[in-house]
Amino acid sequence: MLQLLNHIQQNVSAIKSSPTSYGRVSSVVGLLIEATGLQASLGELFLIHVSETTKVEAEVVGVRGQITHLMPLDRTEGMKTGVLVEPYRQPLTIPVGESMLGRVVDANAQPIDGKGPLGEAEPFPVHNDPPGPMERENIDSTMRTGVRAIDAFVTTGKGQRMGIFAGSGVGKSVLMGMIAKQSGADVNVIALIGERGREVREFVEDSLGPEGLKRSIVVAVTSDKAAMSRIKGAYVATAIAEYFRDRGNDVMLMMDSVTRVAMAQREIGLASGEPPTTKGYTPSVFALLPRLLERAGRTQSGSITGLYTILVDNDDMNEPIADAVRSIIDGHIVLSRDLAHKNHYPAIDVLESVSRVMPKIVTNEQRKLAQSGREILATYREAEDLVNIGAYVKGSNPAIDKALGKIDQLNNFLQQDMYQHDFDAQLWRRLADVVGSEVRQQQQQQTQAGVGGR
Repeated sequence: MLQLLNHIQQNVSAIKSSPTSYGRVSSVVGLLIEATGLQASLGELFLIHVSETTKVEAEVVGVRGQITHLMPLDRTEGMKTGVLVEPYRQPLTIPVGESMLGRVVDANAQPIDGKGPLGEAEPFPVHNDPPGPMERENIDSTMRTGVRAIDAFVTTGKGQRMGIFAGSGVGKSVLMGMIAKQSGADVNVIALIGERGREVREFVEDSLGPEGLKRSIVVAVTSDKAAMSRIKGAYVATAIAEYFRDRGNDVMLMMDSVTRVAMAQREIGLASGEPPTTKGYTPSVFALLPRLLERAGRTQSGSITGLYTILVDNDDMNEPIADAVRSIIDGHIVLSRDLAHKNHYPAIDVLESVSRVMPKIVTNEQRKLAQSGREILATYREAEDLVNIGAYVKGSNPAIDKALGKIDQLNNFLQQDMYQHDFDAQLWRRLADVVGSEVRQQQQQQTQAGVGGR
C-alpha cells in the first residue's frame, strides 16, 4: 500500500509540474463534447465549467487534429459552447475504507443512502492493472455461496470468475441477494449498473436485507446516469474490491450487469465515431470486457471472486456480449425461463451450467455425486416428453426408471427458499441421500472388478 500511495503522489507531482493546457468547448452534439486548445491524451480527465458553481468531469475518448472529443461523467444539461475546459490535474481516485461497509455509494464512491458522510477513508486509484499471469495464485479452495445448486453442481473457487446468464425476470437479483447473505466471503462488493432506480432500494432492503448489507458495499449507478458514469461505476466497484483484497480479505464482487456496462461503452463508441459491428457494438466494447473482468482473481494477499450477470436478449446464449464474456470467465451459471415458469427457484439450469475449476476443488466422492445427479437430470430431460404423453412403459429402460424414481427428490434438493442455507457437510450429505446409493454401488463394482482383474 505504501508503494501504491507513493506512486499516486509521484503521478500528482508529475501532473502539477507539467504545463497547464486550457481549452474551450466548441461543440456539443448528443453525448459528445468537442473542445479546442487542449493538449490531451486518451483517458485523461478534464473539468468543464458549465457555470460559475458547476463543474462537470469529462474523459477524453478521442483526439482528431486540434479537436478533442470528451465524454462527460454526468449529464450535459446547461452545457454550451465557449465554456472553459481545464485539466483535472490528478489521477482518478476514490476514498475507500472500512467505513464503507454497510453503505450504498454512487460512481464517485460518495454515499447516497442518507446515512451521512463516510468515516475514515484513504485515496485509492480507480484504474489498476490486472494481476500478472504469474502473480496469480492457483484456485484450490471453494467459495461457499449458500446456494445448493451452485455449491453442489457448479462449485465455485476463491478467485474464480463466474457469469450468471439470464433473461429478464428469472430471479437473478434474488439469487445475488442469497449469495451475498450466505457466502463465505469476508466482504461483498455489489455493483448495480444501469438498474432502475426503484430496483436499487428493493434489492438493498428485500433481497440483501440487513444481514447481507452489514458486510457489503453497494455501488449503485442507475440507468438515468450518463454512459461514462455507468462505466465508471463498474471500475469503482472493482477498485473497492481490490482495496479489500490487498488487505488479505476474500472478496465477493457481484456486478449486475456487464451487459449494461457494454451498452454504455457502445453509446460512447458510436458517439465518438467508432464503426459498429454485431448488434451495433463497437470494437472498444470488446476491448473493455477483458480489462474489467481480468482484474478479479486470487493473489498472495487475498482473492476477488467475481460473479457477473449477463442479460441475454430473447434468451439467446450466443448473442455478442454473452459469447465474449463466456470466453473470458472461468465458468457460467445459466438461469432458465422454463424452470422459472414451473416455479422452480433458483431457476438454475444445472445441465447448461459449468465451473471450469470444480474438478480441482472438490473431492473425488463429491465429484461423483455431482456427476450422478447430472446423469439423472439429463436422462429425465430426454425422456420427459415420452413420459408426459404416456408413451413410456416402465421397465423398458433401467436408466429412465432410475431417473423417474429420483427426479422429485433431486428437484427438491435444487429448489431453495431465499432464506434457506445449508453448510457444506449438510449439502453433500443431502445430495448423497438422493444419488449416493448409485455412487456407492459403482464404487463397489469398480473395486470388485479390480480385485477380479488381479
